[in-house]
Amino acid sequence: MSTALQDASLSRKEKLAMLKKRKQLHDSGDAPPANGEQNGDKPEVFRFRNYDPNTGEARKHARLEEEDTVEKQVEGLAEKVILEDELRRGEELDLTNIMPKKANWDLKRDLDRKLSKLRSKTDQAVAVLIRKRLAEEKGKAGGEGDMAAIVAGGTMEEQEVEEAGSDEE
Repeated sequence: MSTALQDASLSRKEKLAMLKKRKQLHDSGDAPPANGEQNGDKPEVFRFRNYDPNTGEARKHARLEEEDTVEKQVEGLAEKVILEDELRRGEELDLTNIMPKKANWDLKRDLDRKLSKLRSKTDQAVAVLIRKRLAEEKGKAGGEGDMAAIVAGGTMEEQEVEEAGSDEE
């Protein structure tokens, strides 16, 4: 293990020594040798990527290729979703979809409460009329056998009244 640590430290020292030589050559103005070329056949040329040596300012890079970003992919999606939502709402609010199947369903709903009170009063009035008729018939005939005919006649009148009431609705 100690040999591995020693080898690593030696390689670091060599790299630092090379960097030091490169810096000294750069400061003096001589071109340093390229990586792997120690004999000086081809000098290394500096490329100023972020610095313009003529103006002394930082370079502004013009992007030639526009990157495909999420924002550009989703750009028209929001308007498309909003338009589809408005169309759906327009279809939902169409009067043909809202209208009931029967045109008078709301009239029946509102009148059912009022008619329930009237039906009970109508039934009571019909019962009073039957009693009066029975009393009149009983006073005239006075017999039991005729009572069945009177009740049958009263039920016939009730059916006629109900039929007349259903025709009006």
